[in-house]
Amino acid sequence: MSASAQVVPPGAAARAAVPRHVAVVMDGNGRWARQRFMPRFFGHKAGVDALVRAVNLFADRGVEYLTVFAFSSENWKRPSEEVSGLMSLVLVAVSKYLTKLAGDGVRIRIVGDRSAVSDKLRQAWAQAEELTRANSRITLAVAFNYGGRWDVVQACRQALAEGVAPADFDEAYLSSRMSLAFAPDPDLFIRTGGEMRMSNFMLWQAAYSELFFTECLWPDFGTAEIDAALEAYAQRDRRFGAIRPPVVVDGD
Repeated sequence: MSASAQVVPPGAAARAAVPRHVAVVMDGNGRWARQRFMPRFFGHKAGVDALVRAVNLFADRGVEYLTVFAFSSENWKRPSEEVSGLMSLVLVAVSKYLTKLAGDGVRIRIVGDRSAVSDKLRQAWAQAEELTRANSRITLAVAFNYGGRWDVVQACRQALAEGVAPADFDEAYLSSRMSLAFAPDPDLFIRTGGEMRMSNFMLWQAAYSELFFTECLWPDFGTAEIDAALEAYAQRDRRFGAIRPPVVVDGD
C-alpha cells in the first residue's frame, strides 16, 4: 500500500445506495384523525392520499418496489363499521386514483388472502392489476388481508399440494411460493406512528431488512420523512452476517 493510500471504512461504498424494495407499515391514521376531532375514517382517507404521494416520491428516488400494509388479517377484529368503511374506501380509491397511478408508470399488485373480501373488491383489484401490468417505473404491492404467518402457511400448503420431497424443500423453494415472490426481499422496513414492532408483516421476507421507526403519523409522511428514512438507510452497513474487509484505495 502506498503512503498516500487510505482505508475506506466498511460500508462506505454502499452508503449512497438506494433500497430496491421498501416495505411500510402505514400506522397512525386513526390518531391523526382523532387529533383533528374527526372520525377515524377521515384518517384512513388521508392515509390513501399520503400513499399516492409516497409512491411517486419513492419512485423519483429510484426505489423499484414499494409494499404497504393496508389491511392485516387481524384487522377484522376492528369495529364492523370501520371495516366496512375501509372496504368502501378501497373501492373509491381504485376509482379515484387508478388512472393517475397507471399514467405515472406504477404497476399495482395485490397480495393477501382474497377469499374473505367481496366479489366487487376482487374485481376492482383485478382491474387495477391488469391495467397497470405493463408499467415498470415502480411496483406498488398492496398487502390486504395479509399476515406474515399466513404467508408462510400458504406457501407450505402449496409445497404439500405439489408433493415436494423433504430433501427438496429449502429456503429458496419456500421463497418462490410466498405471495411476494415477484419482488426482492425488502431492503428497508419503515413503520410510522411511533410503534416499534413488525405486527406480522412480511416476517419471512424482512429477515435482513433495515428497520426504521418514526413518530410521524402516516398521513403526514411526506418528502422530508421519506428522505430521512432513505438517508438513515444509506448510513447502514449491510453485511448479512458476514465481515466485510476494509477497502484499500490508492491515492494519486
